[in-house]
Amino acid sequence: MDSRRNMLIGIVAGIVIVTALSYATGLLKLIRSSFGSSTEYKSSESAAAPELATGDWINSAPLKLNELRGRVVLIEFWTFGCINCRNTLPYIKSWHDRYQDKGLTVIGVHSPEFDEERKVENVRREVTSLGIRYAVVTDNDYQTWSAYHVEAWPTSFLLDKQGRIRWMHLGEGGYDEAERLIQKLLAEDAT
Repeated sequence: MDSRRNMLIGIVAGIVIVTALSYATGLLKLIRSSFGSSTEYKSSESAAAPELATGDWINSAPLKLNELRGRVVLIEFWTFGCINCRNTLPYIKSWHDRYQDKGLTVIGVHSPEFDEERKVENVRREVTSLGIRYAVVTDNDYQTWSAYHVEAWPTSFLLDKQGRIRWMHLGEGGYDEAERLIQKLLAEDAT
């Protein structure tokens, strides 16, 4: 009986230690983010979005965020080899198609995970194959990724008409929430 009790105490202690270490090291945040998490910011809390770093542009001339003032901007960090990124594509493409004429600009920031994803000709091929018609910029050196403090693929940001970050989402999901916020931001005044 004592050996079972000692084993049970050991298991419980182990779980407590692993949980505490996971929380302390941020592993718990990373695990939770794989299931998707969102953060919405009030305009008074939100910061101006960092400018996009230079890269090769696909489907568009180079875009500058300060030139997109007056438009809502959806930025999605993705890479073509990521299945989670591919799972978000139908939603991102749908929002582009539905809202581009109403004031939404979608920008895909392609930040590679593997070597073959660094080659612009492979990115161009995949963009065409996946039916992506919105602007995509390569981010092979992770400058934009770092400026936005991205931790995982896919990560999406919604910017209001003043260029402030108003929403961020890690992982898949949050599609209804994102669309509601797109509609809300499109309805806001540009001032």
